[in-house]
Amino acid sequence: MSLTTFQVPAPRTSMLVRRRIATYFVGGVDQIPGLVDSLGCLVHDLSLDVRDGVRESTMTCAVLIAEDEVEPLLDRLRGLDAVMSSELV
Repeated sequence: MSLTTFQVPAPRTSMLVRRRIATYFVGGVDQIPGLVDSLGCLVHDLSLDVRDGVRESTMTCAVLIAEDEVEPLLDRLRGLDAVMSSELV
């Protein structure tokens, strides 16, 4: 009789990392609630630059997020109608 053992790796939780994101958007202050809602993670250092007479505004923030969630977050932001681009800084 032989004894067979199987090793099942323990599930790993992704370590949270701090990432800085810059998002460029149009539509002014009316777009801010939708942008912030789309972040959906722990946000540090949120800053917004919205100016009269300038077409494109900027949101920069640092987020605490798992490594494998960075690209889906950027894709989610890029999918918003008001967003021109979103990228890691």
